[in-house]
Amino acid sequence: MSDDLAALEDWLTPLVQRLGAAERRKLARRLAVGLRARQARRIGEQKNPDGSRFEPRKRRQKLGDKAGRIKRTAAMYIKFRQTRHMLAKSDADGVTVGFAGRDAAIARIHQEGLLAKVDPGGPLYQYPARRLLGWSDEDQAWVMEQVINHLHG
Repeated sequence: MSDDLAALEDWLTPLVQRLGAAERRKLARRLAVGLRARQARRIGEQKNPDGSRFEPRKRRQKLGDKAGRIKRTAAMYIKFRQTRHMLAKSDADGVTVGFAGRDAAIARIHQEGLLAKVDPGGPLYQYPARRLLGWSDEDQAWVMEQVINHLHG
């Protein structure tokens, strides 16, 4: 994956350097917002960047406990997909899509499949790795298409 990003960077750098700072900022903003939307759509589809499905939720142990129950039919990470939680930052030098603060800490646990407490003071649980953010071949093709369209437009 890092090879793909390096190849994309090598392809983009000479093209983008021809643009002025204002045009680079405009392009970067378009890419940031578009990549955030693409990531949110993929998370809504419950898919990893490689196209595989997220591992489903584990069944709750306490069957009689209705407080705080999770509907199995509801998609995971509904709040993370919202624009106030998934941040898109851009400037003339680059684009960043990610999470901040508490959202970032929670997302990291799920992204990397770490061991964490289920509730404050509750039991530890080994979360399965579910790649919330990532780079796919479709994302790379989309970025290339956007840059070409910006240069022609």
